[in-house]
Amino acid sequence: MLRKFLRKWLGITVTADIHYMEPSGKLKGKRIIVTGGGRGLGYAMAKKFKEEGAQVLIAGRDVKTLRESAERIGCKFLQLDVQDTGAFASFMDEADKMLGGVNCLVNNAGISLHEKGFLAVSPAQFDLQFNTNLKGGFFLAQAFIRKCKVNGLEGIKNILFTSSETGMTVDERPYGLTKAALNSLLQGLAYRYVNEGYRVNAIAPGVTISDMVGKRDDGDLTYAGNITGRYYLPEEVAEIACFLLSDISNCLNGQILVCNEGKTINARWK
Repeated sequence: MLRKFLRKWLGITVTADIHYMEPSGKLKGKRIIVTGGGRGLGYAMAKKFKEEGAQVLIAGRDVKTLRESAERIGCKFLQLDVQDTGAFASFMDEADKMLGGVNCLVNNAGISLHEKGFLAVSPAQFDLQFNTNLKGGFFLAQAFIRKCKVNGLEGIKNILFTSSETGMTVDERPYGLTKAALNSLLQGLAYRYVNEGYRVNAIAPGVTISDMVGKRDDGDLTYAGNITGRYYLPEEVAEIACFLLSDISNCLNGQILVCNEGKTINARWK
């Protein structure tokens, strides 16, 4: 258990009890690719997966960051730009060899440009986010399924997407639109491939501490935009990702687990 103290408005102090499961080998036998695994949520997931007995390979664009993160975690790494769809087949071949037969893909890499609104979005910003968040995840999932078919892989195969709470609501900016489309994609894949042994699910975090939103190194996790007034930690979201990749959750398919304490519930008394 980790207790964080949150300094809020008017000098009020709020505490949050954040609990982590003790490692118990629940991912033993899983061989997992994590895109965007060098930092932030991707790093936290890769670390948790490794602690739970999985073989893990992290992927991203920055080789230096990947190497340093892989050394800390004790996992493998490969360079990959998720916008370069032409590299996916060779990447999957190499990752498969390094892991001894990949059976899980975590499509985590993503980008948000935080535009101020609809009129502030340029075509270049639109394309960058769609190519990274949606197109990249689409075709990497395709490459993963093709590799599993070529290998004649039996048993459960998992694809986990990192969506967002923004995908659960309407939006006018590309980031939210990509996540809404991603939610549709993962449920389509889940229904299409369930009888071939694939489970396709997603985590959809609220605003979580990361390089993308700005790190907080002073221990103050105050954030008025989340329902309980705090940022979420990547480590606590990683616990949910671990559950979804484990055989404990084999009855779940096409599910989007929203990690925001109910913020996006459409309550009539809001």
